Amino acid sequence: MNMYAQQLLYISPNGNDTNKGTKAEPLATLTAARDAIREIKKNPSFTTQTFHVIIEDGMYFMKAPLLLLPEDSGTATDPIIYKAEEGAHPVFSGGKLISGFSVNEDGMWEKTIPESVYYKWKFDQLYVNNSRATLAKTPNTGFIVLDTVTQNIWKPGTSRVADRAEQDLYLHTEDFNVLHKIEKNEIKDVRFKAFHKWDYTLRHIDALDADSLKITTSGKGMKPWNPLKKGGRVVFENYKAALDVAGEWFLNNQGKLFYKPKPEETLEHTQVIAPVLENLITIAGDATQNNYVEHVYFEGLSFKHCHYKIPSTGSEPNQAAAILNAAIMIEGAKDIKITNCEVSQIGQHAIWFGKGSSESEINHTYIHNIGGGGVYLGDFKALEGEQHTHHITINNNIIQSGGQEFPAAVGIWVGHSSDNDITHNDIGNFYYTGISVGWVWGYTPSLAKRNRISYNHIHHIGWDLLSDMAAIYTLGASEGTVVENNLIHHIHSYSYGGWGMYADEGSSGIIFRNNLVYNTKTGGFQENYGKENIVTNNILAFAKKYQMQCTIAEDHKSFTFTNNIVVFNEGMVAKGAWDDVIADIDYNIYWNTAGTEYDFNKHSFKDWRKKGFDKHSFLIDPEFNNPLEADFNFKSKKSYKKIKFKPFNYSEAGVFGDKSWKEKAKLSQSIIEDFDKAVEKNVQLNPSRG
Repeated sequence: MNMYAQQLLYISPNGNDTNKGTKAEPLATLTAARDAIREIKKNPSFTTQTFHVIIEDGMYFMKAPLLLLPEDSGTATDPIIYKAEEGAHPVFSGGKLISGFSVNEDGMWEKTIPESVYYKWKFDQLYVNNSRATLAKTPNTGFIVLDTVTQNIWKPGTSRVADRAEQDLYLHTEDFNVLHKIEKNEIKDVRFKAFHKWDYTLRHIDALDADSLKITTSGKGMKPWNPLKKGGRVVFENYKAALDVAGEWFLNNQGKLFYKPKPEETLEHTQVIAPVLENLITIAGDATQNNYVEHVYFEGLSFKHCHYKIPSTGSEPNQAAAILNAAIMIEGAKDIKITNCEVSQIGQHAIWFGKGSSESEINHTYIHNIGGGGVYLGDFKALEGEQHTHHITINNNIIQSGGQEFPAAVGIWVGHSSDNDITHNDIGNFYYTGISVGWVWGYTPSLAKRNRISYNHIHHIGWDLLSDMAAIYTLGASEGTVVENNLIHHIHSYSYGGWGMYADEGSSGIIFRNNLVYNTKTGGFQENYGKENIVTNNILAFAKKYQMQCTIAEDHKSFTFTNNIVVFNEGMVAKGAWDDVIADIDYNIYWNTAGTEYDFNKHSFKDWRKKGFDKHSFLIDPEFNNPLEADFNFKSKKSYKKIKFKPFNYSEAGVFGDKSWKEKAKLSQSIIEDFDKAVEKNVQLNPSRG
């Protein structure tokens, strides 16, 4: 970087976009700084120089997203840097401050919003004192359980999922009674959220029929492989009578906002922000024309209050909530760096490096309290050449408390994208998967190759909401992909699943090594079906049901499972298609800390060996220091040397840096306690699930 050729521009909350952009006369917006740089570049005497946009402390309410085009690029030696002033923590908000509440006779806060009265402005999220408020819902805890679901297909379409259909959801009498207080003029705005397997359906209601206990909704046809059905769990939201618990809010059709305050909240000391902008930053190059946005850096900035507008069609079930947009959308870009930033209090995904993006980084960034997922890479389609997304580094970030609006979202999603480094991130408090890699089901061509997933700390994932999920989830042919040195624990699910590492349909050519996985529901490792995967030198401990699973046996080698240590105190060692699978399984240690029972897919260890497995393996104590207290360091080399296990330092996983950064990565004690309670309740109420 040429440090002797710098152009400084300043932004201040007290600035004005007609100013010159100097320290004495600062600008007010990012867009004005961008435009000023464009004008400077147009000067015939302009010489290449680094632009530093220095942003003073304060809150900036954005009137429009920042749009960067190829003309807004820097160079490799002279990038354009948008950064916080030293010691400052500027916040860019896509929201609107709502003030002037009054207290009504019910103790509710209420405010008539002119824009909602005259322009029908509506918002689907609300933030109170930096926390996500809850849209009025029923029930407040738990779910309403579906009795029966029927479907009438209006337009079949060409796929297995009908283009248009109507579904009737029947409830039990006592459950339907909670909906009686919905006003007739509210019905079209009432929504239900349904949680089924790995999917999440969000729909508006077309009609209520009290006589038949029926709710009618319409949209796409249900997926035959994962429909709504009897026993499904739903929640209803967005009607006035459901506003009955502190922390809930509701905006009626007359433009009046209601909020039921928490006991500690006062009108004088409460900040209420409604999100407005549906995107905060768009970086839009054109890779097909070799016209990229390049060499732009963001440092020390916070981005908050991005709105996700619920479409009139709702949100059809979609794995990983991949249909959402992101607050920061990037396409056709190279050398984009996001460092020491924050993205929070948004309704969708945080950051998406889409088609045609490469050679970029996200470092030391705090992504939390998000409606969707954290960081998404690549595309749904296998785009080759210039439009392929590759070589993105996601390093040393905290990505937590996601899926708050769309629970199927994941911490980090890698679609058709290759050669990415996903390292040293802390991913916690999601309802589905921590890291998902690959986007084909089976053996069709995939471009998710050579991805490195290492030294990540992934924990408190799944809860008891969705199923068929894992800390690390893979799909399709992924030759060269390595999953190593990750620390994974506290992974649970509603029904089946809740694995540490999950090689799903067609996962092939992946190495899983040096990972510590403990306190899962259904196993440290599961392979549905795949080819030539290697699982070696891992510690898999204390799954509740099975320690390892495989689902489908094929006529080729599915995986190699060697030099692993498996420790448990309940459940089976192995469950699934082990009697028929083609796999190399040997040089492992198995140890039941609770007794002498070893159930290898309903075989004794002796009979298991007769199948050709574990000829050189042992049922011996690996001699960990204190595994029940998550100390998996060794007291002795005696046992692990028998299988040529190589100890690894699992404490290196997760974020690194100063003490405050590491402390920030720790989930609150209340989240940890609530997770444990949810797991305990799920196990007690549904002991046979899985």
